[in-house]
Amino acid sequence: MQIPRTMNTIGYGLFVALAAFSAFYHHDYMNAGSQLGIGLIFDPFAPAAWPERKIWQKGWLLVHVTLTFGLLIYGWFLE
Repeated sequence: MQIPRTMNTIGYGLFVALAAFSAFYHHDYMNAGSQLGIGLIFDPFAPAAWPERKIWQKGWLLVHVTLTFGLLIYGWFLE
């Protein structure tokens, strides 16, 4: 079942905003990392397959995954 692209964009944006709110206002980095990870479910560039994506889209998603893991590691080990 495919979710319409507008729903993907809205869901992605909401989870990224919620992660930013958790990180900056509550200083809860584990929760922010989890919410960023959930945000990846709502791929804003869908339905393109990985080889068909533009280079900036691949870069954005790789930065997103790196930031997600960074927040989770920071929250788990350093907080």
